[in-house]
Amino acid sequence: MNLTTEDINRVLAMAVPGVVDAKIQASRNKRNRGYIDRYKPNAKTRALLDQAQAVLEEYRRFWPLTCRQIFYRMVGAHGYDKTESAYGRLCHHLANARRGKVIPFDAIRDDGVTTWTMDHFDDQDDFLRHVRELGEGYTRNKLAAQDIHLEVWCEAAGMLPQLYRVAEPFSVPVFSSGGFDSLTAKKRLADRICAIEKRAIILHLGDFDPSGVSIFDAVAEDVETFVMSDRPHGLVGVEFERVALIGDQVQSFDLPTAPAKASDSRSKNWTGGTCQLEALPPDAIADILKLAIERRIDWKQYAEDPSAEETDRMLISGLLPAPEYGEGN
Repeated sequence: MNLTTEDINRVLAMAVPGVVDAKIQASRNKRNRGYIDRYKPNAKTRALLDQAQAVLEEYRRFWPLTCRQIFYRMVGAHGYDKTESAYGRLCHHLANARRGKVIPFDAIRDDGVTTWTMDHFDDQDDFLRHVRELGEGYTRNKLAAQDIHLEVWCEAAGMLPQLYRVAEPFSVPVFSSGGFDSLTAKKRLADRICAIEKRAIILHLGDFDPSGVSIFDAVAEDVETFVMSDRPHGLVGVEFERVALIGDQVQSFDLPTAPAKASDSRSKNWTGGTCQLEALPPDAIADILKLAIERRIDWKQYAEDPSAEETDRMLISGLLPAPEYGEGN
């Protein structure tokens, strides 16, 4: 007797449904390449996507959102199941909805891509255009005249665009801390602080769980030790501040929690539940980070930067080649 793939899947489903569900899901994902023409989700999926689109519309000014941020908003606002399998289904449907042009691609970010680009140019005219654009868009580093150096580090790489919009007006750089505990990352951070020759404050956002808190404490201690050993003078130092997520925020925002993993040895001394950073609404994260930055800023100096910036821009524009150079041929 010749069995089809569907026959085999039906037989296996009675014994190991979870495994088969995963295989079917993987197969479904594998078939979709590029856009999905004539995308027609069923009524149940359509209702799910309507809820997701309501979340996206509510937080449009924070685009792109991560899939997990959408998931947590749906759990809180629409009673969506708070399970990893439900999260997986949502991710699948959000992917198809983007392929089907129902949801804009720029509304959601689910990548963890690291990019290395090159400052190479087509020719000298291309280079001069680039230089002119840099001059026209010249912006002063607002941290240059501050007594401190600030950086923002976040566990979730997908949230960087949101955090960047908050930090950019203050010229505060934003980093993904996916490899926060790597020795290379820690040494580079310490070297950067020593090169800047200021007291540095690292604002960190991450999950509220034994692993995340333990890594944060270990990194802070390690980087501080490197800085103290290599600093050029006594005014150079580093301070780490855990901006989010902390226990008080979990309680005040009534965020969904899960028990600490018993397999994690660091959970032995952990009291209460755990919670992911993306459970915080995007607007709350923005407000919390902005406040953390503003508390550290010398506002008198910050107010003087715009006039100096305009003077610099006028001087630079006078040094740049004329717009007609090499163009229009």
